[in-house]
Amino acid sequence: MFLHKRTTVSTADCSAETGRLKKELEAAGAVVIGAGAGLSASAGFTYSGERFEKYFADFIEKYGFRDMYSGGFYPFETPEEHWAYWSRYVFINRYADADNGTYKRLFELVKDKDYFVLTTNVDHQFQKAGFDKHRLFYMQGDYGLFQCSRPCHNKTYDNETVIRTMLERQADMKIPAELIPRCPVCGKPMTMNLRADDAFVQDEGWYRASERYEAFIRRHKGQRILFLELGVGMNTPVIIKYPFWQMTADNANAVYACINLEAAYCPREIQRQAICVGGDIKTVLERIYDSLLSDREANF
Repeated sequence: MFLHKRTTVSTADCSAETGRLKKELEAAGAVVIGAGAGLSASAGFTYSGERFEKYFADFIEKYGFRDMYSGGFYPFETPEEHWAYWSRYVFINRYADADNGTYKRLFELVKDKDYFVLTTNVDHQFQKAGFDKHRLFYMQGDYGLFQCSRPCHNKTYDNETVIRTMLERQADMKIPAELIPRCPVCGKPMTMNLRADDAFVQDEGWYRASERYEAFIRRHKGQRILFLELGVGMNTPVIIKYPFWQMTADNANAVYACINLEAAYCPREIQRQAICVGGDIKTVLERIYDSLLSDREANF
């Protein structure tokens, strides 16, 4: 419906839009959070700059990588070097505690609501912040899971123990050959459970999460619901952004809210139902939380 139509960028005062979002968070009967890479970036999970240089200086020196993403797609000559790189990549983005409080602040804002999370992020930060795993749908995979690279079967495997061992035992930018993960069924190499091509495994847990999300949307059809989009770009707009726009247009009681540092906008068709805040997600969430806290203290 909106693919070829003009959109409108928020030109309203940021503080005014933040105030509107605060009121809607208070009033909404249900909240659907749609989270993209911008949320994790605001939470401190940057993939370039100082953080990248700290953990990958040797790979930068050897290959000239400019960020983690480019290194992740590099065709390393050996699996030992491939997994040396990826074990660091997974550890700092999935298992290390790096959140600057953004995810936890978001949880505090919605924990007493009927909420559900739809996300393209694969870093597991929602669960680490306290979100109920039964209210989460990680559509694009999880850094914490392996799958068969073929794949010969639709099952995924937790990788924390293996990743930590790879990290501890690697030397000269390589892991020991015996640590290379292989499929327990066919013996082929394992790979990350990340949606990069048609080999992505949607396991039983993925389908159960999808069903719970669809049930949540059906249950709140026509009701007052807030579609809260955080840090979603245009790489995969058909997953979160376009569906949120469409569901808002189809429900006169719905509100679409977008917080994005660079691209807070909406279609003209839903402008009256939209709140677009151009700014850093961490800062905006902190302002809302602090304002709500002040209100509670004043009424105590």
